[in-house]
Amino acid sequence: MLHKMIALSFGFVALIFLGGRSFAQEATCAPRDDLIAQLHTRYSETRRAVALAANNSVLEVFAADSGSWTILVTQASGLSCLIASGEAFEAVRDSLPAKGAPT
Repeated sequence: MLHKMIALSFGFVALIFLGGRSFAQEATCAPRDDLIAQLHTRYSETRRAVALAANNSVLEVFAADSGSWTILVTQASGLSCLIASGEAFEAVRDSLPAKGAPT
């Protein structure tokens, strides 16, 4: 269940970034294999999470032990785009609060 909540959170983040992108901003898009190879070679990032978005896009989070991270979205057409990246990635495994409990 925790993995589903994390995946949904990443999906919402991707939708926010995709929905808020202006025409002046261009995402870096290329074939998925090329982008993954660059993430691994340049930043030592590996896939840490994957989710299916409502529009049948696949959202993946790549991260390195150094803390760098990247969100990659692959469309049904096979084109992948880098949506966001940053530093200080940390995987957490918090327990979800009981249903009805204050958050």
